[in-house]
Amino acid sequence: MALRKLRNKMRKLSPWVYVLHTGGCNGCDIEIPCIFTPRYCVERFGIKLVSSPRFADVLLITGPVCTQAVPFALRVYNQVPDPKVVVSIGSCASTGGVYKVEEGASNYAVAGPSPNIFPVDVFVPGCPPKPEAIIQGILLAI
Repeated sequence: MALRKLRNKMRKLSPWVYVLHTGGCNGCDIEIPCIFTPRYCVERFGIKLVSSPRFADVLLITGPVCTQAVPFALRVYNQVPDPKVVVSIGSCASTGGVYKVEEGASNYAVAGPSPNIFPVDVFVPGCPPKPEAIIQGILLAI
């Protein structure tokens, strides 16, 4: 019991994030590395970027979910251990942005925004969002 309390406390104090790009223009993917530079330095909050979803506490999703990326995105989502937090970065990941498929229309390439595929806890608006907004979204998720 004490070990579980300690683990949950550490997840709040030192969250590890994994970035999942599911399509789009890469505008948000360019802004995410900026938060790890000395100017913004999110490591002061204990936030660390990891290269495997199996070590992540927070999943950052960028871009609309392309049809070919759906199985990969679900596999990555399932690899993140519970309790996991999903943050949708940018307009495309949140609502579909310029890749949005209208009601009654179909698009063979885009499955839709990330909330159509899996549950999202925090939305960070913008196209692309500023690094300050991304940091605020991650801290809100924690």
